[in-house]
Parts: sequence; structure tokens; C-alpha cells
Amino acid sequence: MANRTIKDAKTVHGTNPQYLIEKIIRTRIYESRYWKEECFALNAELIVDKGIELRFIGGIYGGNIKPTPFMCLLLKLLQIQPYKDIVIEFIRQEDFKYVRALGAFYLRLTGTSLETWKYLEPLYNDYRKLRRMDRMGNFSIMHMDEFIDTLLREDRVFDVILPRISKRSVHEEAGDLEPRISVLEEDINNAESEEEEVQRETEREMDKRRAYSPKRQRSKSPKRTSRSRSRSPGYKKSRSHSDKRKRDRSDSVDRRRRSRSRSPSKPYI
Repeated sequence: MANRTIKDAKTVHGTNPQYLIEKIIRTRIYESRYWKEECFALNAELIVDKGIELRFIGGIYGGNIKPTPFMCLLLKLLQIQPYKDIVIEFIRQEDFKYVRALGAFYLRLTGTSLETWKYLEPLYNDYRKLRRMDRMGNFSIMHMDEFIDTLLREDRVFDVILPRISKRSVHEEAGDLEPRISVLEEDINNAESEEEEVQRETEREMDKRRAYSPKRQRSKSPKRTSRSRSRSPGYKKSRSHSDKRKRDRSDSVDRRRRSRSRSPSKPYI
């Protein structure tokens, strides 16, 4: 039958390779027109030409669960199970980005944890744009490094459950992988070193300005002389004379009043 896996195919993760895609999606792919017309009698060599014709990536779309050509070719790869060297060549070539995405998805489904990290992680440096179709049939832009990141981190991509893989740190501790060095790490370190140099230069300039600038001395305000409460002796003498005058005047006024009060009042005529 056209939908059966080849006889010499090996089991992948303990099961038939085609069973890595759920049964509902498989049946929709078998019933699709693209599978019947374009994927019939394809081998590892002819499937490359079909991958070059791809114009977008995606899983299923629409209410009737229609598969995309990308998903049909992925199932065909699982059916014919090409050699590992061919799949690695799909990933390493740089001319056709959708063939690279197809090979990366197939290796993520069938490869071991070490192979997945070894061959897919370098694709983080590929920033080309991919057209992606969602379940509603709408298109959006997705970069290649984003697609690789979803394959390495997510559990489900395009409604396909991905096999579990070990974390990268596990392989680093076992000595299978070297610590990852990012391409941007060198640029970030250079930028940080430049910022530190600029900051040091500014601090040096500030120190020089402080050293050469004259020191500001606060002008000491003259102490206010406290007013002495003690008066001069001349002031005391003048004050005593004025007091005596006031007393004499008051005595004369009192005498006049007493004399007026003592004198008898004249009778009225």
C-alpha cells in the first residue's frame, strides 16, 4: 500500500515512525490531494525537489483539518526513512531554507537527544524569515532561529507531540557537548569593556578638575560685638541731672497745688 512504511524501516522511539504523528492528522494527510498527487512514489532524491517548492511552513488549518504541504512531506520522510547523512545534508545546506526547516523537524522527531542538540543548535545563527500558516489559515513571519528554539524547548509544534530530550546541561556534565558560546557574547563583552573604559575616563577627568580647581574658603564673618549693657560715666551724669530736674519740677507743681487748696475761696458778691 502507498501509505505503509517501507519494510526495512527501523522503529523510532519504540514505535513505527509514522505513528509519531497522531492518527487524526495522518488520516487527513492520506486523504489530502497533495499527498495523493505530489507525494506518490517519492524517494529520498525526489523529495528534495518537492522541498525546494515549499513556500511556507505549518501543520493543519481550517475547520476540516487540512494538512499543509510541509506536513505531508514530513510524513513522507517518516514513511521512507532516508539515511541520516541525507537528513544532515538537508540541515547543513544554506540555499533552501524550507528544506532546512523540514530536515530539522524530521531530526527532532527521529534523532536522539545528543544528535538534536548537536545539529540543531548551530541553526540559532540562521536569522532568515519563514512564512508560517496558523490553524486559521493566516500567514505570519517567523525567523529560522525562532523555529529552532520552539523545536528544542516546546513539547508540541504544529499539533505534533515531540519526543522528550535531555537538557543541554546534562550533556555538558557528561562531557558530550562543550559549553555553548554565543555569537553575540563577544560583541556584548566588547560593548561592556568600552562602557567601563568611558566611565573610567570620565572619573579621571573629574578627579583632575577637582585637583586643579581652587579651594573655596568660606569668608569668616566678623564677630558681632555684643553691646555692653554698661553705659559710659558721662551718660550716667547727664541722666542724673535730668532726673533731678524732673524731680524739682514735680515738687514745684505739688507745692502750687497745695497752696491753691489751702487758700480760702473768695465769697461771691
